[in-house]
Amino acid sequence: MKAKRNLTTNSAILGSLVALLVCTMFISLRVGALGISVGQIVNILLHNLGFDVAEVSARDSAVLLSIRLPRLVLGVAVGGALGISGAALQGLFRNPLVEPGIIGVSNGAALMAVVVLVFGPSLALFLTPNLTTWLLPVAAFSGSLAATYIAYQFSKGAYQTDVTILILAGVAITALCAALMGIVIFHSNETALRSFTFWSMGDLSGASWDKIGFAIWLIVLPAVTLIGQSQSLNAMALGESEARHLGVEVEKIKHRIILLSALAVGASVAMAGAIGFIGLVVPHILRMAFGPDHKLILPASAIGGAILLTVADMIARTIVAPTELPIGIITALMGTPFFIWMLASARKKRIQI
Repeated sequence: MKAKRNLTTNSAILGSLVALLVCTMFISLRVGALGISVGQIVNILLHNLGFDVAEVSARDSAVLLSIRLPRLVLGVAVGGALGISGAALQGLFRNPLVEPGIIGVSNGAALMAVVVLVFGPSLALFLTPNLTTWLLPVAAFSGSLAATYIAYQFSKGAYQTDVTILILAGVAITALCAALMGIVIFHSNETALRSFTFWSMGDLSGASWDKIGFAIWLIVLPAVTLIGQSQSLNAMALGESEARHLGVEVEKIKHRIILLSALAVGASVAMAGAIGFIGLVVPHILRMAFGPDHKLILPASAIGGAILLTVADMIARTIVAPTELPIGIITALMGTPFFIWMLASARKKRIQI
């Protein structure tokens, strides 16, 4: 009876979040330098799906389908991946202060990105235009996986993976990557430095259907697969020994969650830059609001991350139009005050975080 009630409650919460995400997506498609009504958006989408609808504006259709929609799809995918990866890693490490960058993913990607931005013009002389286009995301993705792999190898013992060593190795690799970035930036020119600064704070403006078609699977598939680990994460919340007694293959779960999170976050950083805060705050807020059940928190964090990044992107591209702000600035400005308020509220109510 209790399980049935929990399932009903979880379904209602997730349904509400999905409805909120859909509303946010339509608003994001609607606002911008060129206003497009919801009716026009629906007509354009139906027209391109082959339905017989009223005449649509070629200009509105081009803006919606070539600029706003790919940007929105990438934002939803990246926000969802960051949110669910943060929730899974916090559950694995049993530490609410963990976020995807703690295992070196973000700084590994940033190091390779700054190398490409500084030395890329020289490399481009030996590459075709298509390869040049993909140089930055491929390098960033490779850097994120390499950093995670090194941190993981340090934590891997004869019989088990030590999550404390993994966190410490991630911190060390993050510091090393930051130092190497400083050396590379020292040799950069003003243009490369400006490009890296903008990239490092997050940027969805490079979204296109070609890039999304290639990268979306690297982002979405690991993120969706993480949802299947919710039962094991619930067991591991009791402790590794207790989880083993319940039949959970603890080491396999650790490997799986670290690999899936690294893939999802690495691909996200490669496509949209290092967008912080979402992987830390969204799972935390949802856990405080709805409890620690990972069957709810994992999918809810994916939807919550997508909502937060969609809203942040909408603000970033409209608040100083016709230019735009780096999206990471908006996520920090939106999330920090709310996060502090939640912490203060929890402290007053003596809620365990």
